[in-house]
Amino acid sequence: QVHLVESGGGLVQAGGSLRLSCAASGSGFIINTMGWYRQAPGKQREMVADLTTAGRPNYADSVKGRFTITRDYTKNTVYLQMNSLKPEDTAVYYCKGRIWTSSIGTSDYWGQGTQVTISP
Repeated sequence: QVHLVESGGGLVQAGGSLRLSCAASGSGFIINTMGWYRQAPGKQREMVADLTTAGRPNYADSVKGRFTITRDYTKNTVYLQMNSLKPEDTAVYYCKGRIWTSSIGTSDYWGQGTQVTISP
């Protein structure tokens, strides 16, 4: 069993910064890719940033130049540094991992989500 746990959300003013963390835990797993998604009220969940298996980042156009995704392979943790935050960044942010386990092979795992609220 693999678990993803996010942390770092909160309430900040526009122009501020937040750093999200997502740690994968369990046993006997291999992480292929990890990324961040978000879902605002009344909207569909959307990709914010992810890392390919080669470690190359991809970003949604709306966050390019403001958000940075990094990964600590030794800690099975992915981070999302969010700068110059805007009210439209308000959403629940979810971590997603494409992870291989010996029991079920490769599957997508999601964290429980962390709320990010940006005040004007």
